[in-house]
Amino acid sequence: MLNFISLLRQRYQSLLSQLDDKSASAITFQQRLEQLIFAEAFIRKGELLEADFKLPLQIAIIGPTQVGKSSVCNLLLNNKLAGVSALAGYTVHPQGFCAGVSLAASTPLQHYFGRYQQLDPSELNPNRYDCFALSENLDDAPLLPPCILWDTPDFDSIDAPDYKEGVIRAIALADIIILVLSKEKYADQSVWEMMSIIEEFNQPTLICINKLPEDSESLIIRSLKQKWQQARTDVFPDIIPLFYHKQTGCPHWSATNEKLIYQLAKKAIKRNHFRYQSNLIHRHWSTWLAPIIAEHQAADEWQHLVSKQVNYALIAYQRDYLNHPHYYETFQQALIELLNLLEIPGIAKVLSKTRRVLTWPIRSLLGLRRSHRLGVYQSQELVLLNQQAKHLLIQLTEHLLDKIDMEGRKNSWWKENYRLLRQQRNVILEAFKQQADDYHASFQQDVEATAHRLYEKLQQQPLILNSLRTTRVSADAVAIVLAIQTGGIGLHDLIITPAMLSLTSMLTETAIGSYMNKTEAQLKKHQLETVKQQLFIECLQHYLYQLPELMSDSNHFNISPEQLAAAEKQHVEKKHGLRLL
Repeated sequence: MLNFISLLRQRYQSLLSQLDDKSASAITFQQRLEQLIFAEAFIRKGELLEADFKLPLQIAIIGPTQVGKSSVCNLLLNNKLAGVSALAGYTVHPQGFCAGVSLAASTPLQHYFGRYQQLDPSELNPNRYDCFALSENLDDAPLLPPCILWDTPDFDSIDAPDYKEGVIRAIALADIIILVLSKEKYADQSVWEMMSIIEEFNQPTLICINKLPEDSESLIIRSLKQKWQQARTDVFPDIIPLFYHKQTGCPHWSATNEKLIYQLAKKAIKRNHFRYQSNLIHRHWSTWLAPIIAEHQAADEWQHLVSKQVNYALIAYQRDYLNHPHYYETFQQALIELLNLLEIPGIAKVLSKTRRVLTWPIRSLLGLRRSHRLGVYQSQELVLLNQQAKHLLIQLTEHLLDKIDMEGRKNSWWKENYRLLRQQRNVILEAFKQQADDYHASFQQDVEATAHRLYEKLQQQPLILNSLRTTRVSADAVAIVLAIQTGGIGLHDLIITPAMLSLTSMLTETAIGSYMNKTEAQLKKHQLETVKQQLFIECLQHYLYQLPELMSDSNHFNISPEQLAAAEKQHVEKKHGLRLL
């Protein structure tokens, strides 16, 4: 699941970079991206728990700019370890302080932070955000149970987008949240947007109001409660007012609240993490996947459109070739091959020699192994097939233009597919032409096989066979005269020569006439299936189906149905109570 959520985040991030920042799509994608970053970090924490690492309690101090988060951190640590500055955005890295636990106990956190590098606080570079710091607090911290206390960057400053992922990772890691606010910042929208987002983490929370004037406590607390109820549905947390101590210049934590964080620690039950994690993913799952499902629906519609045009092309192929009384030549080729088999002993050698002299060879007339200088014969079938392929692409182009017009602002997928079709058109047609040539050459074996079946059937009828052989000799003489007079004949000429007319008439009128018709029907059926599978499905349809896969990841999610199905399966399993990985 983590890999899929990470992939989703990357794709949203990539697409967001291509959008106008002020567009509705950009705002929506930005919200989903933040949700995914939070979910990814929360799942990473689940991985640590799944691996049964003995993680110390994690407490994160969060809040907007200049509310004194680092000061509160030092107050809790009873030590001045967190850097303090009057400048906004001074802290730009998550910084963890081990209080009552050894630094060695934090070792698994490097796995959690992933690409972020762990550094010593002195090595942190304000211009580099992909790092975090861990150090050990050597002083007693009576306000804290044994834990790692995190001082986090502001989540609302101008530069926050640059280091926000680090903030999110620290927040998602936390077992307890300490929200630090001030009189000036408690009503900021960014505060309550953040608190609304992380409600799904179900972290025990404490609110510290820093820099609080004594006369405004009740008013601010009452307003805070209203804000909380507007942003969240859980119980309003405890509030610690931190009054400014003039002598020390630091906030003051009252003695009555010394054990408050200890009490919160008892509510941080780590085994509940997996249930919260599953609920988080379930809540946003359909929203995150909506644009991916839309792409899959468009791809399905595209495939349906391609299949429909392929069927139209096959119908045209049957009508204009297989069932055409003048253009269907394949069975005639079988009959020509049958003529070749009806050689008469003693004369066959002479006739064969004469044919070679007259450039007669049947295979040359059929275009098989034909030299380019002959150039006399071009298969009607190949001409028609290539025309149908071109026509199919034209029809698809027109349908894509219609889709672009109908889809309005949601037509980016169809626009890209239209561009790819135009770009790949010649490649597809050339591949189809090559496949068609290969098919036509290899199918001659089926033609010859058909001729041999007819010949074997004739051998069972000696009288008909002898009669045909007699006709064959006389007809050959006429055909040779015709060849001499015309300087060579083409296939269409050959079909109407006496040899072919006599053969066809005699076969039709004899007892094997029905067998010949059946054989022709079988050849047509086999030819249709071969053309359909080899040319239109394995070649043309395959190329067109794969076209959307050429779309750039920067403009489209390009998450396959198989990837989505695997993630859906895992999501369903986890939703029913299994642990997330």
